[in-house]
Amino acid sequence: MQVEVIATEELGDRSYVVHDGQVAVVVDPQRDIDRIEVVLARLGLRCVLVLETHIHNDYVSGGYQLARTTGADYAISAHDEVGFDRHSIHDGDELTAGTMTVRAVATPGHTDHHLSYVVFDGSGGAPAVFTGGSLLYGSVGRTDLVDPTRTEKLTRAQYHSVRRLADLLPPDAAVYPTHGFGSFCSAGSTSTDTASTIGEQRRVNDALTEPDPSRFVQRLIAGLVAYPAYYAHLSTRNLAGPAPIDLSAPEPVDPEQLHERITAGEWVVDLRDRTAYAADHVAGTIGIGLGTQFATWLGWLIPWGTPLTLIGQTRQQVSDAQRQLTRIGIDHLAGATIGEPADLADRADRRSYPIASFADLAHRDPEHSVVLDVRRDDEWAVSHIPGALNVPLYDLPQRMDEIPHKQLWVHCEAGYRASIASALLDRAGYDVVCVDDEYSHAERLGVVTAAVHV
Repeated sequence: MQVEVIATEELGDRSYVVHDGQVAVVVDPQRDIDRIEVVLARLGLRCVLVLETHIHNDYVSGGYQLARTTGADYAISAHDEVGFDRHSIHDGDELTAGTMTVRAVATPGHTDHHLSYVVFDGSGGAPAVFTGGSLLYGSVGRTDLVDPTRTEKLTRAQYHSVRRLADLLPPDAAVYPTHGFGSFCSAGSTSTDTASTIGEQRRVNDALTEPDPSRFVQRLIAGLVAYPAYYAHLSTRNLAGPAPIDLSAPEPVDPEQLHERITAGEWVVDLRDRTAYAADHVAGTIGIGLGTQFATWLGWLIPWGTPLTLIGQTRQQVSDAQRQLTRIGIDHLAGATIGEPADLADRADRRSYPIASFADLAHRDPEHSVVLDVRRDDEWAVSHIPGALNVPLYDLPQRMDEIPHKQLWVHCEAGYRASIASALLDRAGYDVVCVDDEYSHAERLGVVTAAVHV
């Protein structure tokens, strides 16, 4: 038995192709299944079984389409009420795929009907366990996505699920989680490990090292942070059976159409890096640099359903952004244009704002300026710049009326969130200075409060 890992770093998730050299089982496939198909073709594998550990909140699943394309069985918990035919699976059920046997283990907590899958091969060697959003490297999946009023109950279930799973498996069983690599579906102190075993997790995992379930529940719930607003739309899509992905090129948009869309209040997003955007951009656009956090923040901030047009420097840049967006259910772009700001608007219709460091911030004019910290509440609680205003980036569009009309020095932890906040504020007509710097530099400069342990 061999395992191929397909990482989706932009969402902090992994999909898996498990195979015996001839047939394959695919676990938690992302929506862009062409990446899975490349692996299957390269290894000469026939996909016979697609498994979902749970109905996902953080991405649109590719499982439904992959099963339809390959003719594989599509296994989902029998308790999830889906709108399509599937192989209903219960706790303890076993399925066969070539020389491999797959056993389902109920691991509720991240969702009510979450399943983990233990895969054995015919050699008698150690099994592998695919744990989805249950047992992660170092901790577990978050437990507040199903119903905030049931978070405590689900956290307690998560604790017992992980311990039951560990008790069922030998120490050398390899662990393959779906979440935990930067995903907002993670909770607690997930590690940066890229591989682990049940034995290792017994030594380091919060749920396996804390003997008191009540203390575990209290600590995990206290550490939960905000999660992207688009999560509210995705489980419904996955329960219905997502439509096939469409990565065809969006409609080209000329400068006049671009101006009309901006004037109409539509979202026009510039994909260039934050330094280039700050130096020169079309007025009314929003700079969200294409990178690993792009889709998460765009999907979190955009009013759902708002027409979206992209500006890229190359067609590949637009294509890469489009792929990221389809994974979170933004399927239809209103259009896209390729070019630099000077190609798209006259100088009078372009704007810019300065980039600064924390050393610059320390010497600003405090009488005529305000420091705006767009980090999360929990980051602010640990340390912050005295006198700064804290409005987390995800709250900024709804809290613009709280922002004073002074020069705003906008900062976060490393610059990316500050750049998006600066773009939103610039679009709204504010005078902004974007602090593109590491917060640790502010700490070394002594311009922050002493850390408060929470």
